[in-house]
Amino acid sequence: MAVATKRVLYRLVDQIPPAELPAARLFLEYLRDAPLQRALREAPLDDEQETPEEAVAVARAREDLAAGRVLPHETVRRRWLTGAGRRR
Repeated sequence: MAVATKRVLYRLVDQIPPAELPAARLFLEYLRDAPLQRALREAPLDDEQETPEEAVAVARAREDLAAGRVLPHETVRRRWLTGAGRRR
């Protein structure tokens, strides 16, 4: 059945007007990716207990954020891409 269905779909794709091909592509990509998106959306939350070390790291991060000791994403990205600030 799947092979016959694919043959029908191939014929339908061949009959799509050229102006509609981008929309058809987007829709087919959506159908292809939908199971992954659904699985990610329905995945359970992390149910592991937070370790004491993780709790300390989160507290420090929140303190840094509150004190303004943070860098914008673009700054970090630029430094990473140029290699600036990497430890040697």
